[in-house]
Amino acid sequence: MLISAKEMEGYSVGANDGDIGHVKDFYLDDEQWVIRYLVVDTGGWLSGRRVLVSPIAAGTPNREQRLLPVSLTRDQLSKSPDIDTEKPVSRQHEITFSAYYAYPYYWSGDGYWGGGMDPGLMMPSYAGFHRSPTEIAKKQHEIEQAESDQHEHDDPHLRSCNALIGYHIHASDGDIGHVAGMLIDEQTWAVRYLIVDTSNWWLGHQVLIAPQWFGAVNWFDKTTAVSMTRQAIKDAPAYKSQAKMSREAEDRLLNYYGHAKYWAG
Repeated sequence: MLISAKEMEGYSVGANDGDIGHVKDFYLDDEQWVIRYLVVDTGGWLSGRRVLVSPIAAGTPNREQRLLPVSLTRDQLSKSPDIDTEKPVSRQHEITFSAYYAYPYYWSGDGYWGGGMDPGLMMPSYAGFHRSPTEIAKKQHEIEQAESDQHEHDDPHLRSCNALIGYHIHASDGDIGHVAGMLIDEQTWAVRYLIVDTSNWWLGHQVLIAPQWFGAVNWFDKTTAVSMTRQAIKDAPAYKSQAKMSREAEDRLLNYYGHAKYWAG
């Protein structure tokens, strides 16, 4: 199931022992195009401090209740590393964060999450492969020993999702619009599509384009480009934000663009 990042903003975040605040923003890995962290505004109970929460601890968003459950306690959050979310998150920040929660490093293996843990792994209802606390601690220690010094100065390529809104998009034959949002896969937390508002060009509609189809994002001048014509994008299936994105609708979209499905079956 896909959910809009904009829709999730403002969702209450429910810990094991009570609410901890609401979703304020997301940190996006601009190489893998996956959400690495949620920025949670804790409101009054932590004096307005904003904390990071990994999708590893997150459950399935509850649309009706506008709630995101997380398998953490308020005490854990209150004692978590104090990372300034108004500044770029460094690799050293990530190492400190991962060590505190005993999460394996997502950059140490293949796939979106490095083969160590997957989103939702900490939730009681998780149906995937479970590791015992002892196994997790052992794995984390091994990774820290092998990689902390090696990777502490890496660029983690983390970007604010809110900051990406409004970036201008160029087609092969001219401007076509701007980024209006993104659709996130609830299972993997991958960004499956950018929502493109074409009203800059004509009295148009919104369309979906997968981030992998774009060239490099120019973070300095806030632009990106896609190797399609304006007409091809104009004729693409319209995205209606009020409706849930079904597999059938995705199938039609991918068939139109001539791209293969990313899911099995």
